[in-house]
Amino acid sequence: MIVCHCNQVSDRDIRRVIREGARTTREIAQACQASTGCGACRPAVAEILASETERLAAPRPPIAIPLSAPSAG
Repeated sequence: MIVCHCNQVSDRDIRRVIREGARTTREIAQACQASTGCGACRPAVAEILASETERLAAPRPPIAIPLSAPSAG
């Protein structure tokens, strides 16, 4: 979905730059130009930042790694 219509920046673009290290709306703007036009999308960019930051900070469940079967030999 396009979030920043002035610069044609999608929510996927914004989430990508957050995963790459952007931690503020200013850093997002520098990385992908979102909210650097009219600024109407700034609240949506901030909301995506909060959501993605929370998601990235959430503890992940442990990954079950199957044990290999003993080799027949």
